[in-house]
Amino acid sequence: MADFSLTGKVALVTGGTSGIGRRQALALAQAGAAVVLLGRRKAQLQEAVAEIEAVGGRAVAHPADLGDRSQLPEISKRTSLPFGSIDILINAAGVNFRQPAEEITLESWDTTLNLNLAVPFFLARELIPAMKVKGWGRIINIASLQSSRAFPNGLAYGASKGGISQLTRAIAEAWSQHGVTCNAIAPGFFPTELTAPLYENSELLDKLAAQTAIGRNGALSDLDGLTVFLASPASNYITGQIIHLDGGFTAK
Repeated sequence: MADFSLTGKVALVTGGTSGIGRRQALALAQAGAAVVLLGRRKAQLQEAVAEIEAVGGRAVAHPADLGDRSQLPEISKRTSLPFGSIDILINAAGVNFRQPAEEITLESWDTTLNLNLAVPFFLARELIPAMKVKGWGRIINIASLQSSRAFPNGLAYGASKGGISQLTRAIAEAWSQHGVTCNAIAPGFFPTELTAPLYENSELLDKLAAQTAIGRNGALSDLDGLTVFLASPASNYITGQIIHLDGGFTAK
């Protein structure tokens, strides 16, 4: 029988303050992992830790700004202290400025590509040596519908998420032979801070729901099963894949 247990594993979740990252951290903890939540906002991190502890899970908060890549080696060391070296990395931190192409600035472009694409690679590279020693590790990236299609006002974000798809394949090629797999989840429309502007438009939400095969937009709980599966030994032979969790949005 497939092994979905994460007992004895340690997970680091970036973007753990809210939305997708916070929900994934909860799912991992309920499957038995000890979780380190990383984000900029200390109060929200503590709320996420309390949510995990309320269901019997183990978690700690690690406030940090991932935007400064020079801090990534220190962040990797410090996040490995509470429970031991990291077995599972979820790169859920991200930003989307939703700017028309004509309004994208050098600063907004660099911020988007840095946080959404560069940081997932450089943070993973810091953590992979310890995974290689164990002969086991999981990198789970967050891709997007925009990894493979264009949306209005999403040029920089789409470029970063298209890059995440190829980064996922490249990490898998580089390190899967050492037992470290890398896959990506490409969510459809879920209620998060990044999609808040969409969720303020009920007409648009209904239209997006109608474009799915299932007939509704995502609930954060829909992330649980795929997250735990990709993080667990049950997915040992899956690597380099971008899996759309979108209710069939891309199937139509």
